[in-house]
Amino acid sequence: MSRVWQWNRPVTVREVLEDLQRERSIAYTTVMTVMDNLHQKGWVRREVDGRAYRYTAVSTRAAYAAALMNEAWSKSDNPAAALVAFFGMMSPTQRDALEDAVRMVRRDRPEVIPEAASETSPETAPEASREPAPEVPPEVPSEVPGEVPSEGADREHPAGR
Repeated sequence: MSRVWQWNRPVTVREVLEDLQRERSIAYTTVMTVMDNLHQKGWVRREVDGRAYRYTAVSTRAAYAAALMNEAWSKSDNPAAALVAFFGMMSPTQRDALEDAVRMVRRDRPEVIPEAASETSPETAPEASREPAPEVPPEVPSEVPGEVPSEGADREHPAGR
């Protein structure tokens, strides 16, 4: 999935293979099998192009990351403590990104976070400070893919875990 997201365009098995072979030796049939598995699990679409398929990601890398975070958080026996611990691990840059994301959610969905009423409303904010609405990621399949596994890796999960 990493290669498909990286190119952000329809790719063939051959293109993925050639890219992967810059880093390690891998068989065409291995990449073809993984791409087919990703298609069967709903992670990529494919269209016929001559005698090959072109594969396109169904969801974004951001949606994938969100699904991973949501899955990990929902499995905690104490979600609030898990969030506090997670926030404590963040770098200052990551905390700034989190604050930006919370501001965007508060502005676009004030009913989700009641404290939004105490902040400047979008109607009273100066025009220059208004940001475009965030892109809402598409739904993501229940399984979460990762890198294309090397030969002999676990074939049950697309991440080879």
